[in-house]
Amino acid sequence: MKTSLLLGAAALLLSALPAFADDLPGDIKTMTIDGKTVLTDAKGMTLYTYDKDASGGPATCADKCASAWPPALASADAKPVGDFTVTKSADGKPMWAYYGLPLYGWVKDKKPGDATGDMVGNVWHTAIEK
Repeated sequence: MKTSLLLGAAALLLSALPAFADDLPGDIKTMTIDGKTVLTDAKGMTLYTYDKDASGGPATCADKCASAWPPALASADAKPVGDFTVTKSADGKPMWAYYGLPLYGWVKDKKPGDATGDMVGNVWHTAIEK
């Protein structure tokens, strides 16, 4: 009886998990921050989008910008997964995009769960699950 109750509870818990998790590239994760599902890199660091990037285009953040906002790089053989595509960083490396917008980290985030880059210059935004 206890075993079937545990199995039933486990099935209920698994069915409550978002399907979104199945559509993530291996090096992109999610985390709940302030009640929102935020995209993170594999280490749990928050990812961001940049208003100056065009949806479906390559990243425009280069040089000093890319030093502060490093691209969320993808492997050379990365393939699109769900709402994630592969685009090019300003220096031509493959990087992840979500709904066509390139994804970046932020050097001032020091630990998983930090989201200090949101609204920097009114052009950077935390990448949130749609």
